[in-house]
Amino acid sequence: MPYRPNPECEVAIAGAGPVGLTLAYLLSLQGISVVVVERAAGLTEDLRASTFHPPTLDMLDTIGLGGNLVSEGLICPDWQIRLHPSGERAVFDLSVLAADTAHPYRLQCEQWKLSRLLMSQLTRQGTVDVRFGTAAAGITQDDLGVSLEVETGETGERETIRARFVIGADGARSFVREAVGLDFTGRTYPETTLLVTTTFPFEDHLEGLSNVSYCWRAGGNFSLLKVPGRWRISVYPREDAPIEDQMQDDAIEAALQVIVARPDRYDVLEKRPYRVHQRIVPDYRAGRVVLAGDAAHLNNPSGGMGLNGGIHDAFELSAALQDMLRGTAGPGRLDLYTRRRRPVASEQILMQADRNRARMRERDPAKRREILAGLQEITADREKLRDYLLRSSMIEGLRMAARVA
Repeated sequence: MPYRPNPECEVAIAGAGPVGLTLAYLLSLQGISVVVVERAAGLTEDLRASTFHPPTLDMLDTIGLGGNLVSEGLICPDWQIRLHPSGERAVFDLSVLAADTAHPYRLQCEQWKLSRLLMSQLTRQGTVDVRFGTAAAGITQDDLGVSLEVETGETGERETIRARFVIGADGARSFVREAVGLDFTGRTYPETTLLVTTTFPFEDHLEGLSNVSYCWRAGGNFSLLKVPGRWRISVYPREDAPIEDQMQDDAIEAALQVIVARPDRYDVLEKRPYRVHQRIVPDYRAGRVVLAGDAAHLNNPSGGMGLNGGIHDAFELSAALQDMLRGTAGPGRLDLYTRRRRPVASEQILMQADRNRARMRERDPAKRREILAGLQEITADREKLRDYLLRSSMIEGLRMAARVA
């Protein structure tokens, strides 16, 4: 299909999660025509990421959404690593970042709330065509643009969207990534994690608990992350029993009773298993097709960096696309996007998430105490703590990327 001077859109985005919608909104604010296609029938409100780091909130402030998101979540001035049941802990006070960010805290807020805010803005604006129930089904590209074939779920009808660029923000199982033949190298960890939610007030029973707490227990570990109205518990199951058995109600009940023993059963609102992956593509672009978020990189959720890294991708990619579509930069601008974002994902996000996993999976009590003592030494020294939190809060990664010319 020849490229038309006035194409159907300048940018077509596959995926209407928080990364795809953030990118769509950023581009729309600059008057760039965008079509978003999403396989699901609507916004997905399920158990996914819930942690927003300080620089992400700073970025969202620039488009008028930071305050709205903060109002829908829980501010976490600190987070901790603790021994259970003794309660010994290292508490990471984020106030040391007050000179580095307008948001010296973590925000606990389900990612779908950001998607909902973005969709509200896009609907009010009326300039972005968001098509739910529509899946990417084919990609061909030439020197002038990309033809994205899409299929409507209800009717099976196919059509072709012609765009200057196509963005794959369609998640871990990205059709776009596979269509352009980008390898997704890495590994899948052997364990399966169980994620459950409950309204039980753990904070009333575990002294000094933070809204984000990573906990060692005898022979295993768990994490407690609070969001408005409920706690999210990641239970790392026993390795001597099938995961299907441990998903049963009685098995989950037993795992929760280890955290806080109580005479009544827990009211479990949701539960699901998930596998943890560490993967990344060798290049974030293939011609005029570009990847962002989980389509480009996957990591252990410990530390809450995957969602945030994807939103950071969206901001950097938006700037690159604006430069190219305005004619102020050539194709190399997309190479700069890869050179800035891929090292952050590889050297900061994936490696740090892997270290977080290894630390929490330590089983030896003596080594646990040694690790905890080292962390307490860091938290007791505000300069060491600031250096540590600049990395774990993703500020240093962004600064590193900005230095890439």
